[in-house]
This record gives sequence, structure tokens and C-alpha cells, in this order.
Amino acid sequence: DMGDHVVVINAEKVEFTGNKWKNKLYRWHTGYPGGLKQRTAKEMLERNPLKIMKKAILGMLRRNTLRHSFMEKRLFLYTGPNHPHTRELPPSTPALPPVPRKISHDFHFGLDSYAHPETFQREIRISRNRKKNRPYTRKYRNSPDF
Repeated sequence: DMGDHVVVINAEKVEFTGNKWKNKLYRWHTGYPGGLKQRTAKEMLERNPLKIMKKAILGMLRRNTLRHSFMEKRLFLYTGPNHPHTRELPPSTPALPPVPRKISHDFHFGLDSYAHPETFQREIRISRNRKKNRPYTRKYRNSPDF
């Protein structure tokens, strides 16, 4: 098995914006009639903070075989800075940079051509000026007829 693993530390320091600690509900059903259970995010944090992170991460993935048999085995959550994966993830590993709320001209994700608003606007103008009866052909930036 050569798959990567995801290690999340300090899971108890999860933050919600606004009144989500009181208003966000986690619901599940026991399978019995009238068995709908629910807890607020604050109650979930007090009982088991790992479940908040696990539900958030797995909720972003499609519900298929890869999620159940592949990702759930490779997701490791811990409530403190200590974890048994120090061989794969030493303390000298740099932390990930914060993700900005919107893409600006001074920050990009390694895709320079997509990060600039002028490029984005230019491609939109080109696609809007096409005639409807012409078939759509994608023109790449480095092609001579762009």
C-alpha cells in the first residue's frame, strides 16, 4: 500500500463562525421508530471533538467505495499535538499556508494563468463573443490562434 495518509492534529481547536456552536445540529437515526437523535455542535465538541472533524471531512467526499474503503482507513484524527505518525510527519514539517477567501493577483495556487482577474475576464469576453452556430473549440493560451 503506497497511499498517502491524512493526519489532523489539534482537532479540539476547531472553530465555527457566527452562532453555529448553538444552531448547528448533528442528526442521526437509530433505526427504531421515533429514533431521530440530535446534538448541537457545542455538545459534540464536549463529547467527542474528533467526530466534528471526521463528519466535516467525510461530508466533502462522495459516498462511494473509495470513500468507505480507501479514505476512512487513511484519515487519522488526534486531539492534541502528539501523534504516533512522527516518522511520516516529523515536527520539522512546515505548516500549510492559510487559504485566502478570494483569489487575488498577489496569491495563486501554482496556476499563474488562472490567478489573474484580467486573464479570467479576457476568456469570458472571448467565449461570449462566439457566434451560436459555430461549434465550440477550446483555444489554449499557448496555441498560435488564441
